[in-house]
Amino acid sequence: MTDFDDDAFPADARPAQTYAEVEDALLSRWPESRLEPSLDRIRLFTELLGEPQRAYPAVHLTGTNGKTSTARMVETLIRGLGLRTGRFTSPHLEKMNERIVIDGEPLTDEAFIDVFNEVAPYTHLVDQESAHPLSFFEAVVGMAYAAFADAPVDAAVVEVGMGGAWDATNVIDAQVAVLTPVALDHAAYLGSTVGEIAREKVGIIKPGATVISAVQEPDVAAQIVERATEVGATVAREGLEFGVRSRVPAVGGQLVSLQGLRGVYEEIFLPLYGAHQAQNAALALAAVEAFVGGDEPLGEEVVRDAFAEVTSPGRLEIVRRSPTIVLDAAHNPHGAAALVEALEDSFTFSPLIGVIGVMRDKDYEGLLAALEPVLAHVVCTQNSTERALPAHELAETARGIFGQDRVSVAPSLVSAIDEAAALAEVGGVFGEGLGSGGVLVTGSVITVGEARALIVHPGRAGAE
Repeated sequence: MTDFDDDAFPADARPAQTYAEVEDALLSRWPESRLEPSLDRIRLFTELLGEPQRAYPAVHLTGTNGKTSTARMVETLIRGLGLRTGRFTSPHLEKMNERIVIDGEPLTDEAFIDVFNEVAPYTHLVDQESAHPLSFFEAVVGMAYAAFADAPVDAAVVEVGMGGAWDATNVIDAQVAVLTPVALDHAAYLGSTVGEIAREKVGIIKPGATVISAVQEPDVAAQIVERATEVGATVAREGLEFGVRSRVPAVGGQLVSLQGLRGVYEEIFLPLYGAHQAQNAALALAAVEAFVGGDEPLGEEVVRDAFAEVTSPGRLEIVRRSPTIVLDAAHNPHGAAALVEALEDSFTFSPLIGVIGVMRDKDYEGLLAALEPVLAHVVCTQNSTERALPAHELAETARGIFGQDRVSVAPSLVSAIDEAAALAEVGGVFGEGLGSGGVLVTGSVITVGEARALIVHPGRAGAE
């Protein structure tokens, strides 16, 4: 890239000195929730950066739920093959630099500052040339693609932010496209039916690519086939070409046997809970087999070792004992249903107390209804963002589902967790059932991220 004279640019384009300055500069841009469906800005941005996203092959992931967990599994498997990886996921739980990962490690604060300073002058050139300025998300996508090229990486694993066709990540031409289950979410942006949403998501399927698809509703499956036929892509479907052969809950996770595209992998330990994570593992395995190519299966020892290392923070993650506190980023009814199934499958809490904070633009009524059968009591709260639904409004809806006596309100996340923990401890001593009491914090990625910062990293700044 060309060197620029700092004095030729506005003050906010001059080199940042601290991580906080980078955060402020990025957050001053359009937020992720504000969209203008166009790839023009990100294309101009990456052109000015020298098309970094063309420097490495990629696996691109979309869907409604499970994208981040599946991306982490894909990356871990590829690293297990001895390749250097870059991973881009969103949103972050606690810090922005979690979004950009090289060789399994998020960028350090120093590296995050460096890559921001590398691309900052070009963000302002795009702003000057465009009707709308680059958004926060577009800027971070450009940073990720540049960081991967600078590393350099052998493979990039890229999760969309929202949708597919118009998502800023979609300037990459990935040889493997992964579609996790598609359900209703982001209806205001993507469409009011799963078919409409799928039409947007299948836009990541590029000519000649291999498509790895989870089990989908008929309207979604039809959209995938139509797009694949249009661009000459090959489709592999869960339950047909690959899938989960068996799974048994185990201490700390589950034992799974997976049918891949190239072979069968028996009794693989996956340190994550729930049938949905086993399905994510099958998707990830098939994606990596497709990425590597050839007719031979991956080495079973490589697969076994890689899956044993997989983590997925904020996804049925146990962060404290006595009482047990579990975090899960479910934020829509589909995700909540998978969470409930996993809780019933792998845990015996008695009682389980929910701490729930949601975004006002989500189907929180459907989420509450899905969670009601497993929660003895719910403490309604809110996270720190402007998009958060006020706790008292959430409680009004919750009382219609849980009843008056099973709902309380704590606008502060700290007080909500404290109240839930106290209820779980009392219930665990006197309640019925085999397990002890537990606390589930859920409803939003940001709520979970802020709770994680409070419990795991006290004093760390919360999510955006």
